[in-house]
Amino acid sequence: MTPTLTALLCLGLSVRPWTQVQAGSLPKPTIWAEPGSVILWGSPVTICCQGDLGAQEFRLDKEGITVSWDTQKPLEPGDKARFSITRMTETYAGRYRCYYLSSSGWSEHSDLMELVVTGSYRQPSLSALPSPVVTSGGNVTLLCGSWEGFDRFILTKEGEHRPFWTLNSQRQPRGGYQARFPVGPVTPSHRWTFRCYGCYRDRPQVWSLPSEPLELLVPGVSGKPSLLSHEGPVVTIGQSLTLQCHSDIGYDRFALSKEGDPDLPQSPGRQPQAGLSQADFLLSPVGRSPGGWYRCYGGHNLSSEWSAPSDPLDILLAGWLRDTPSLSVLPNSTVASGENVTLLCHSRIQTDTFLLSKEGSAHLPLSLRSKFRAQRYQAEFSMSPVTSAHGGTYRCYSSQSTSPYLLSYPSDPLELLVSGEEPLAKVPASYLQDYTMENLIRMSVAVLILVGLGVLLFEASHSQRRTHDAARK
Repeated sequence: MTPTLTALLCLGLSVRPWTQVQAGSLPKPTIWAEPGSVILWGSPVTICCQGDLGAQEFRLDKEGITVSWDTQKPLEPGDKARFSITRMTETYAGRYRCYYLSSSGWSEHSDLMELVVTGSYRQPSLSALPSPVVTSGGNVTLLCGSWEGFDRFILTKEGEHRPFWTLNSQRQPRGGYQARFPVGPVTPSHRWTFRCYGCYRDRPQVWSLPSEPLELLVPGVSGKPSLLSHEGPVVTIGQSLTLQCHSDIGYDRFALSKEGDPDLPQSPGRQPQAGLSQADFLLSPVGRSPGGWYRCYGGHNLSSEWSAPSDPLDILLAGWLRDTPSLSVLPNSTVASGENVTLLCHSRIQTDTFLLSKEGSAHLPLSLRSKFRAQRYQAEFSMSPVTSAHGGTYRCYSSQSTSPYLLSYPSDPLELLVSGEEPLAKVPASYLQDYTMENLIRMSVAVLILVGLGVLLFEASHSQRRTHDAARK
């Protein structure tokens, strides 16, 4: 920007709201800012003014400052001027309009353009209620909040022609300020990415840093991915947990949602081999429970549409409740195949549910409502009849119905041994045929040998009798 304009803007003095210039009958020019009207503190910005061909000069006014115009000669082909600000600060934030002079006189003033500087205060937070996953045609509420005493919050949408929405903030009973922006109906044909800012009433063009971007996810109908946990359905406090979303469709990105959680983490997809795609989500148990009900979605970078949701995956967090139940077995921990076995989980602490898990199983633990008997809470898990598949190491947990994904510490492990005849391994039919033929040959040879031995014995016996008869004579 020219030194004259810079000096005038820095004065900040105002006697009349605008410089008085006789407006003529020429059409009003158009004003805009490049790269946009919301500029991060310290970044460059250019204000552009475009009028009719034949303009001799352009002038720029800032609201609240007298004699605050800058004059620029038009650029070729003669209908536009550019007013440059090399480093955006709070001094330049405000509302601007421009006009131009031609041989016919002065034009009308342009519409007002608001130039905003961001980054003057700490960023607010942005979340979606009840969830960032919204069905097509549905509505959602975006909550912008901060502990700063902002008078207003501003919501912007990526790619939206309308610059922003503004709401007055509401003070919360527990402290902090927030505003609720209703959004909808949403459709999968557009990308719904938002940010929010905070500002004060006396400085409406000086905004905070932007919140982290929030993208609403509208599930579509394309092939649903699969979701799995390498650690199994039960994890303990402090244990790392990685959920893997994978598909036989070449998705570029994946998103993970948890029921009741306003966050929607995304991860770029990778292709372990042609035609397959997957992404890993590392969940940290620090500060927040990873236990809950999860789904994942696949999407493409050049499309706003997401896939259908995966089947739900339950993750249970052990060690959250201060209880350690006991696990015992009736009649014995070593049983024969076909017998009946009962695993008894019990605790002195009041609990709603007991869960029984088997080491190495990918399935969710069995769960039963607790019953109060003999001065304790207990549940009986019956296995009838047992087979070799029931053998293994078991543990049990307790939980409360108010937080079904948060479990107690595990009981001591109990090993169940199932004795009995193991099923014979299957042998290929060709091997059986070979063995049958060999056995037949062996049996035939044995019969011939026995017959031969029989003949020899008979001959020896007959010869002995003849010798004995001859001696008597």
